[in-house]
Amino acid sequence: MRIQVSHDLLDRQLVDVDGRLIGKVDDVEFALDAHGTPYLRTLLTGPGALGLRVGGRIGRMLVLTAERFVSDRPMVPLRIPYGFVARIDSAVWLRIRAEDLPTSPVELWLRRHLIGRIPGAGRAGG
Repeated sequence: MRIQVSHDLLDRQLVDVDGRLIGKVDDVEFALDAHGTPYLRTLLTGPGALGLRVGGRIGRMLVLTAERFVSDRPMVPLRIPYGFVARIDSAVWLRIRAEDLPTSPVELWLRRHLIGRIPGAGRAGG
């Protein structure tokens, strides 16, 4: 399948197999196959990926702000292998559940500092 990354992928909503929103495609990663042909290997999402894509002062500020307020370690993008993509239309639909992906530092921070403080939140989604 042939796609135009900037038109078909970047800034598209990521949706898991159950219809849950995961985030947006902030950047992509390419690799070379055994013959030297480039292919799309990974979708990247999160402040770390977006900051690198934006670049310059604004991109650095995005990453540093996320690191300062959300995590005590570098903002590493969530990496989703392109093989997990089921289809692409107005969104990028994955063939796996959100729970099967690593939890992003942003989501962990939100759970700990915001969601966890809401009365009854510990029983939500059960």
